[in-house]
Amino acid sequence: MSETQTSIRRVTVGESAAGEPVVASDTDVPPIQTPLMPGAKFYSLWGADRIPTLPNDGAEPAFKSWFPPDGGFRFELIELPPQNEDAQPPADMKQALKETEARLPGLIRTMDPRRPGMHRTDTVDLIYVTEGGCVLVLDGSAEVAMQTGDSVVLNGQRHAWRNPHDAPCRLLTVSLGVKRQG
Repeated sequence: MSETQTSIRRVTVGESAAGEPVVASDTDVPPIQTPLMPGAKFYSLWGADRIPTLPNDGAEPAFKSWFPPDGGFRFELIELPPQNEDAQPPADMKQALKETEARLPGLIRTMDPRRPGMHRTDTVDLIYVTEGGCVLVLDGSAEVAMQTGDSVVLNGQRHAWRNPHDAPCRLLTVSLGVKRQG
């Protein structure tokens, strides 16, 4: 993905009624951006709210929330812009929160309002750094520097991401919805 690329091509393969593989779709997925997180790009590449069955025709499953429910999954690319220490909060925070919720449903309720960026989801997240570097901040202030080629498995822990570098960081993620016990 180049600096000037704004969408990601997604090819989906399914199965015809005769049992033959077919290209079900070949489309561009645009980024989702919000005023709450200037410069961040969220690409919703695929997902479902329950485990798929095979064979299937490759039609995109319907799902509404950014994070999957128990038994669902999401496939996403997230681009974190370089951290801007001088960034000002949106002039109309209420409107920024409303727009973010509309574009990334369910994201706001996972966030800690006292610690910007810190959030916790009922997911197991499989994350691979495809480009750049960032810092994974765990609750309790532990930090892990991540670079291109690194991966992390998050098992529902509270965390945040920071990009202290001069270039964007891109995270390829698969989130598996799980039921939290207790």
